[in-house]
Amino acid sequence: QVQLVESGGGLVQPGDSLRLSCAASGRTFSSNAMGWFRQAPGKEREFVAAISWTVGHTYYAHSVKGRFTISGDNAVNTVHLQMNSLKPEDTAVYHCASRGGFGYIMSPSAFNYWGQGTQVTVSS
Repeated sequence: QVQLVESGGGLVQPGDSLRLSCAASGRTFSSNAMGWFRQAPGKEREFVAAISWTVGHTYYAHSVKGRFTISGDNAVNTVHLQMNSLKPEDTAVYHCASRGGFGYIMSPSAFNYWGQGTQVTVSS
């Protein structure tokens, strides 16, 4: 089992920045990638960003590329999501996830473990 705990969400205005963090514990050695997904009310969970520990690559959804940056340290089992130039359409619950297999990194189904999520609200 891998336990994931997110932090850093909040209410901000359009154009502001937020930094989300995710701390992993448990069988973290089984994880080869970590990702952030988000879910807005009435919508399906969607991919935001991911980082592969094995190949050292980062991946982004088109809607956040250039505004969001994922980073992490596998040695201390943490991953962050720096979100700049936030827009109202970024409003959602953001979930951290851990992947132990080799499914498509932008698909929620590839990730085995999930955090409870942290609310991000962008509103004027």
